[in-house]
Amino acid sequence: MPTQGTLYLVPNLLGVAAPTDVLPARTIAVARRLGHFVVETPKVARAFLKTLSPKRVIADVAIVPCDPEAAAIAQCTAWLKAGIDVGVVSDAGCPGMADPGAIFVALAHQLGAPVVPLVGPSSVLLGLMASGFDGQHFTFHGYLPSKPVERDRALQQLERQLAATGATQVFIETPYRNATMLEALARVLAAGTQLCVAQNLASAGQRIARAPASQWSTALRATFADKAPTLFLLGRTPA
Repeated sequence: MPTQGTLYLVPNLLGVAAPTDVLPARTIAVARRLGHFVVETPKVARAFLKTLSPKRVIADVAIVPCDPEAAAIAQCTAWLKAGIDVGVVSDAGCPGMADPGAIFVALAHQLGAPVVPLVGPSSVLLGLMASGFDGQHFTFHGYLPSKPVERDRALQQLERQLAATGATQVFIETPYRNATMLEALARVLAAGTQLCVAQNLASAGQRIARAPASQWSTALRATFADKAPTLFLLGRTPA
């Protein structure tokens, strides 16, 4: 019986950046040598792997999309049981952090296969670092509801959680709705609630700003209205 393969969680870039500016040498080296991947979107994964100058031709790399899930699980299981190392890659950042990946990690644990998370950019952690908010107590909510009434209600609930616990409230939005979300935040939040917006983290055009909701003017909001990956944080400076 072959030894179980290892599941490697390979962080992707968060945007336009040279891999060597963002990823450690070990992460790049492991990703270069792997020949089997489970990915969020094959086209995006291939583009990322090409930037790493892999040791084999991209066409020779076996790439399986996470969707359909059942097929991906079956293929990942077969690879790991055959002693083949497998990489998991999402479209941006760290697999399993608001992106597909967790189910394959759970699978590897069930099979007794080693799991190795590789170092790379996480927008959640980078945003927390840059916000000056409490990084010991926080909740990541992923995406909020898209419908206006439900979205506004969710924002009010996050504000209440911040007031009650002091824990930083973190969420993301589909890039084409950034301008709408910023308008809602300025309208719904109390004047003194601190809002930090971080866009294009660890990428070209990175922008980060923090101010009370009352100071998020139309002009300031406009600087973050691009259809670019953006993280939103409500918080306060820890005591």
